[in-house]
Amino acid sequence: MPSPRFRGSFTQQAPIPEVGIAAAVEVMRSGRLHRYNTGPGEVSEAAALERDFAAWQGARYCLALASGGQAMQIAMRAAGVGPGDTVLTNAFTLAPVPGAIAALGARPALVEITLDLVLDLDDFDAKARATGARFLLLSHMRGHLCDMDRLMAIAAARGVTVIEDCAHTMGAAWAGRRSGGFGLVGCFSTQTYKHMNSGEGGLLTSDDAGFMARATILSGSYMLHDRHGAGPEAAAFADARLDMPNLSARMDNLRAALLRPQIGELDANVVRWNARHDRLADRLRGQPAIRLPVRPPQERYVGSSVQFTVPGIASGEAAAFVARAAADGVEIKWFGAAEPAGFTSSHRSWRYMEPQALPRTDAVLAGLFDMRLPLTFDLADCDVIAEIIADAAAEAGLAAAE
Repeated sequence: MPSPRFRGSFTQQAPIPEVGIAAAVEVMRSGRLHRYNTGPGEVSEAAALERDFAAWQGARYCLALASGGQAMQIAMRAAGVGPGDTVLTNAFTLAPVPGAIAALGARPALVEITLDLVLDLDDFDAKARATGARFLLLSHMRGHLCDMDRLMAIAAARGVTVIEDCAHTMGAAWAGRRSGGFGLVGCFSTQTYKHMNSGEGGLLTSDDAGFMARATILSGSYMLHDRHGAGPEAAAFADARLDMPNLSARMDNLRAALLRPQIGELDANVVRWNARHDRLADRLRGQPAIRLPVRPPQERYVGSSVQFTVPGIASGEAAAFVARAAADGVEIKWFGAAEPAGFTSSHRSWRYMEPQALPRTDAVLAGLFDMRLPLTFDLADCDVIAEIIADAAAEAGLAAAE
């Protein structure tokens, strides 16, 4: 019997809540889109977003920015990263992560990953020691958390400041502690395909007043830092206001208005994403050629996408597998292709940094497949997708690794 045809869209997100649409319309009617364009006693939507997200995250401070990439760049600069510094980061991540490092004139040093798609902590320890790097931009890539207790112990022993890229882990936790709450700062994205949607946008959270004062000035506060919803006291800005340049990376009130009501939906949406992820993952586990990452019990993940590997797959087989699934409407992304496509670029195509030997990561990426799971899918959709993947694997001749 032929596979069913899937007709859902892998890029169609859920609509913005009506209250957010109404708030955005009100901002447009007011004409006060700039975050500091407020009347006496008025709290801007951007300031209110910072207040609300800090409370949800459990952080003392929050800063709203123009994008997740800007959040990472400002976080690193406020943490002390400068030109020529070595910054460790995952060998498996999305291009904006090494791009943020390169944008500061710093040097990305890539750390191997494991078959479970997380940072190889033994390699992190070895490279921190060998390079003397003082910073780790830790990418929780595709929503997978490494052993955060061990990572932070290694970082403390090696004198490494941890900056967390939480673009894929808004709402995730390790042993009950939210992602973004382990290092000096958590960097979040509100780009359309993330867990809150404002088209583009970013958020920083931290408990460190000096760090957040520097980040706020870097964002372009025009000395109006008292108009932030979750910022440090004025004394924290004494030096930062004169030492830090203005990078004009602020979030506007229009995007903040869209985001604020989404905070209240986050925890319920995590449950919804995970129901879809687990339904699909359970069915994929029954396929002999497919391996899913092992998630430790301490991890509370956000399953807005699903990843699996086919160990030992040949490039021709991988291309045939992806094409066969696509013919029935299922968009699977493959990280092992020779040329970058969409978001699936790898370190071999980041030619702005020096080439690095990463044999273990390359072996994982050669058989790594990825798929978005928007909340516009339901559980029945996940069953159809699993059936199509199983048929595509059979037609491509995929068999269990020896």
